[in-house]
Amino acid sequence: MKVAIIGTVGVPANYGGFETLVEQLVRHNHNEDLQYAVYCSKKSYNDERWVYHGAKTEYIGLNANGMQSIPYDIVSLVKASRRSDVVLVLGVSGCAFLPVFRMFSKKKLIINIDGLEHRRDKWNKWVRRFLKFSEKQAVKYGDIIVTDNKGITDYVMEEYSKPSELIAYGGDHVLTEVDDALTEKVLKDYGIEKDGYGLAICRIEPENNVHLILEAFEKAQKKLVFIGNWQKSEYGRALAEKYKDSEYVKITPAVYDLNVLNVIRSNCSVYLHGHSAGGTNPSLVEAMFFAKPLIAFDCVYNRESTENKAAYFKNVEELVAILDAPAELYANGSDMLEIAQRRYTWQTIARQYETLYSRD
Repeated sequence: MKVAIIGTVGVPANYGGFETLVEQLVRHNHNEDLQYAVYCSKKSYNDERWVYHGAKTEYIGLNANGMQSIPYDIVSLVKASRRSDVVLVLGVSGCAFLPVFRMFSKKKLIINIDGLEHRRDKWNKWVRRFLKFSEKQAVKYGDIIVTDNKGITDYVMEEYSKPSELIAYGGDHVLTEVDDALTEKVLKDYGIEKDGYGLAICRIEPENNVHLILEAFEKAQKKLVFIGNWQKSEYGRALAEKYKDSEYVKITPAVYDLNVLNVIRSNCSVYLHGHSAGGTNPSLVEAMFFAKPLIAFDCVYNRESTENKAAYFKNVEELVAILDAPAELYANGSDMLEIAQRRYTWQTIARQYETLYSRD
């Protein structure tokens, strides 16, 4: 069976959650009767690998993100329809094309609609309308719809009266061996002490409540390391400027070296997760494998992902109250690890996807 995966930047994974998903699906394919083909952006890879962990790679000469993401997905769809038995579509940006696609192809479409993109604050109203239209076409023309969080599963049923398959993300790829020498070096380079800081990692966007977390730590006078792409938006640049001289908040650029990132994650005292949209977030799932206490923004997605066992906040005052409370009151790290090991391993996720390819 030939399965094409479209809608991502490609492999190797260097960009985001969907790319990591594709990377792990490919790495965990031990079925000789299953052949993956991954569609990749030629704009993002200088070294084109035509086979990656047994998967074929097809390169499209467009950017996978931004305005070119729509034609990128459309071209990928057309090519995949000729070369595969099943097309796994990640995201909905190209799904506005599906009414046309169905005129010439009956290939099986499995579509992961991601995290309700049309609700994200970063988009203007026209982009939101387009994304909502694309989502509607995805649900209408997709043979199987995949959702990554029960909150989104319920939304699809309520909005479109259509069932979907609930498959989350894995996070156990973060469990790499880190030696003492690297740990000592990273802690020194970043000016942090073991178990002496809270940690937050995310894209710097309003919907991730970055401003709220920063303000709360400043008010509580607690140490925080916040890692993100601060220079990508005016929102991020303004916050970085505001807190650049803070005694408590350490504004830190994005870290892409997994070993370095794991040192920082494994030595924090508590993990902060401010996402308010997007379903089951990959960075949250990854953090749960480090068995650190977790404080998350109070929304249905985060509660579902953590089975209501984390500590939750909705505003600055609630977060300050949690930070000022004795640490044992939110010592949920062992619960987070148990949930992660039970629900968020890549071996489990890969098998869940594989069962969909041959389903009638």
